[in-house]
Order: sequence, then C-alpha cells, then structure tokens
Amino acid sequence: MTEQTAYPRRYLKMDFKPVDLDSIEEVYKALLEREISDLESLESWCRDWSEVDSTIGEEGARRFVQHTCYTDDAEITENYMEWIEKIQPCLKKISFDMDRKFIASPAIEQLPEQEFGIWVKSVNNSVELFREENIPLQTEETKLDAKYDETIGAMSIEFDGEARTLPYMGRILEETDRDRREQSFRATWDRILEDQDKIEGIFDRQVELRHQMALNAGFDDYRALRFRQLERFDYGPEDCLQFHDSIEAVIKPLVAQRQKKRKEMLAIDSLRPWDMAVDPEGRAPLRPLEGGVKLVDGCRQIFARVHPDLDQMFRILIDGDLLDLDSRSGKAPGGYQCTYHEIRKPFIFMNAAGKQGDVETLLHEGGHAFHFIESRDLELIANRGAPIEFCEVASMAMELLGNPYLDVFYDDESQITRARIEHLEGIISLFIWVAMIDSFQHWIYTNPGHSREQRRTSWIAIMDRFNTGHMDWSGIEEIRAHRWLRQSHLFGVPFYYVEYAMAQLGALQVWRNHRQDPDNAIRLYREGLSLGNTRSLPELYEAAGIRFDFSRDTLDELISMVREEIDTLENSGS
Repeated sequence: MTEQTAYPRRYLKMDFKPVDLDSIEEVYKALLEREISDLESLESWCRDWSEVDSTIGEEGARRFVQHTCYTDDAEITENYMEWIEKIQPCLKKISFDMDRKFIASPAIEQLPEQEFGIWVKSVNNSVELFREENIPLQTEETKLDAKYDETIGAMSIEFDGEARTLPYMGRILEETDRDRREQSFRATWDRILEDQDKIEGIFDRQVELRHQMALNAGFDDYRALRFRQLERFDYGPEDCLQFHDSIEAVIKPLVAQRQKKRKEMLAIDSLRPWDMAVDPEGRAPLRPLEGGVKLVDGCRQIFARVHPDLDQMFRILIDGDLLDLDSRSGKAPGGYQCTYHEIRKPFIFMNAAGKQGDVETLLHEGGHAFHFIESRDLELIANRGAPIEFCEVASMAMELLGNPYLDVFYDDESQITRARIEHLEGIISLFIWVAMIDSFQHWIYTNPGHSREQRRTSWIAIMDRFNTGHMDWSGIEEIRAHRWLRQSHLFGVPFYYVEYAMAQLGALQVWRNHRQDPDNAIRLYREGLSLGNTRSLPELYEAAGIRFDFSRDTLDELISMVREEIDTLENSGS
C-alpha cells in the first residue's frame, strides 16, 4: 500500500491482514472488551474503531471492485462470494455490537459535537433499525445483485461480424445511418430480453426479501424502512411525490419541445427511440478520442483548467493505478467511484466506448473522487462520506464546470458547442427518467406481493404519465415495457435514484455561481466537499454556497437558466 506513510496505522499491527473471519473477529473482540467510561477512553476507542473499519472496509471494497471488473473470473467471483456470504454477515452483527457499546458509553454526551454529532445520530438510527434476522436476507439480496451484474456483464451481441458489448452498441445509436441505428437498438434489446425471465426472477426475489426485512424491523413496507436506512432526515416520501409532480409540470413540456424540434430537424415522420442519440443536423457522431488525446490525459487537462489542485488530485488515481475505464466482455455495467479507506484513495470504474458521454462520465466520477480526497484527512471513517444528495452535487457540478474546456478534445468550436448542448439536453431529460424510476420504486415497495403483470402495468402507466406524445414505440411495446431492466440501481441500491435530480439542482446552482464569480464558486464548492459528513445535508449545501431546495419554483428557475444557455449556444452556431 503506497500511501501507508501518509496514513499510518496507529492501532493495528502492520502485518494484520483482514483476509479471514477469525482474524477480523479477534480485532473487534479486543475493542468490544475495552473500557470506555470516560471521554478520553471513548475518543481513543472511536479512533481505533475507525482505523479497524477502514482497514477491513478496504478489503471488502477491493473484492467488490475486482468482481465488477472481472465478473467472468471464477476465482475472483469465489473470493467476492466468500466476503458477502461468510464475512459480511458477521461484520453486520459485529457492527451492531460496536454501535450498542458506543451509544451505551456514559461519556457519549461529552463528545465534541462538530466531529461526532452526525455520527452519533447515524449510529442511533442504525441500532434502532438492526434486526439480526435480516442479516441472511441482506446477504441473499447482495448475492442476487451480483448475479444481475454477472448476467448483464456476460451479454455480447453479434454485430458487424464481431461480438460487441452493450456499451459499444450504444455508440452505433449515434451514427447517422438510421437503419443501422435501428438494427443496433433491436439487437441490443433482443439480447436483453433473452434474459428477461432470469432478470425479473432476480428482482422478484429481491422485492420479497426487502419486504420481509421491513416487516422484521416493524415497518409496514420497505419504503418506510429504506427511507430510514438512507437517513433521509430532511425529507420524506410525500416530498418525493411532489417532486415528481413538479418535474411533470416543468420538465415535460420542455422535453416535448426539444423532441418536436429534433423530429423536424431529422425530417422524419415519427420519432423513434433510436433517433435520440444521433445529431439532428446529420453530423457524424462526436468522437472525442479520435483527435489523439486519450481520455485520461484529456480529462486531467480539463481538471487542471477548472483548478490546478484538481490536476494534482487526479494524478493520485493515475499514479496509483486506480482507474479501470474501458468496456470489455465480462465487465459489470455502469460506472462508479469506490473508496479505499485505509490508503484513503478513490478508485474509478466505468465502461468507456469512445463516446462524448465517456468524457462526461469521467468528469462525473472525478468529482466524486475529489470529494473523497478533499475530506480524506478527517480521522473518523464516518466523517469521510456524505449524504448521497450532496455527493452527487460534487460529481454533477464537475461535469458542468469541466464542459467549457472541451477544446482539449475538439479543435472545431462547433463540436464543442454541440457537446455542450447535448450535455444540457441530457440534464433536462435526466429529470424525467429520475421521476419515472423513483415513481416506479414507490409503487413497487408500497404494493408488496404484486405480480409481474401488475408491475408491468404500473411501469407502462408511469411511462404514459411522462410521455410527451412525440415518441413512437409502435411495434416495440415489449421493449418499452422492460426498459427498467437496465437500471442497475433498482437491483443494487433500491431507492437511490431521486438524489440525482435533487443534486442536479445543487450542481446547477454551483454552475450559476461559477458563471458569476469563478474563483469564489470553486472555493465554496471545495469548502463544502471538505466537510465530509460532519454537517447536516442543508448545512453542506449552505457551505458550498447553494441551497438544498427541490421545490417547483427552484426547479423552474434553474431549468430556465439551462434553456437560455441552450438557446445562446444554438444561436452562436447559426
């Protein structure tokens, strides 16, 4: 571990390796037997506990990363399964014992509020929710998510005489040949629907498990349990439902307007799903890497232009071999940033296929990485995270902050303008998709015991609700009815999705601040990131110079700014 000198162990022996359950249990047993009756002993114990959690957490993170990078490697899969089947269940029970010991200390009220306040609140919540009978259910749930990743990762499609990955097929949807786009779209979904029964079977069982967990914990449904697990202390289900209404009222008409314009520019009778990624003016797809600048080097240059310190942060990942970016067979879908808490370095995973979206994804995940690096000097592991609603501000703001510097990849100003318009259009459409996925989850988990047919009916009704009237799904109704199968969050992190829309509003505020005063906006943004999880969600937003507000008025105001920027960019190219 190359950075042990920066964050040396102070409690654990240097030769300790958390590779088996016996050694892990021994370390925690020593902590559980210690006396923590006064402030000094409690603080010391908490710091030792944090070091142990960091070391063991990193082992679990590394096994997860390896599994997602190589879902088709039997040895790696076995190693990961050992973790989630044998070690992780025991860790959950140990964690509960540690939490109970912590909150039972007579000195807990004396802990400094700024460093420990949010953590104490979180631990109390965890203790209230813990049920030992839920541990095997959680283990099975995690195994099913891994099975979903393996199923999607194993998919390949014969196209152009070669076996292609799903991300690669997405490239073809940007090409100007409409027949070819349709062939790609249909071939991709034909392959996905081959495994429809298997994927829905995974989800059926996950829904059953989650509902049983809720009943075990004393809740009427999984939504109620999950909101508590996600520590959504500042809003509730009704606020989310109102947010869906706001998105329908504010965003849907704008999406309809953009789709109508696209249809007219393409000069087609009906707008089809395979017409949404192609350039409406008939220009060749944006291929940022064809100019000779590699993805990593180009994004590093963009980060440097946003702020020189970001360049130095990104070099930590480059120098530490902490990037796995290319799409390949056997790799799990999607992209993420994972944290190695002992060495206090981030890792970025994605599936690049040579598209402009790859640049945006790396900027996004880079924002997550910078968030961790800004807060990694906080000693307690609990303080090195943040609420997801703020974590996504870090990433989405970085997309917006980085987009003015796309000349790193493109020589032609019109390509830069086009990429920026496409990104802003993507922000608009994201709100619709978030509202659909979140609405779907609210229905799923407040209707336990539903059938697949009822679920299908619900999904179609949600799609109809947010339908603009311009998209033609005739002849491909089965695909429309199963679009949700590709949303991995539904399988791996239930109810984690509405945060993207909430955080997008925060990111747009950071962008607005940057347009007015770049230096101060970056300073405030970084100040918010550096606080980690030591403040409440509204306080983190405030520290970053923005407001945690997803009301209709705020949505309307910020989307008007986006619409005006699109108009300005379009007019600049006319």
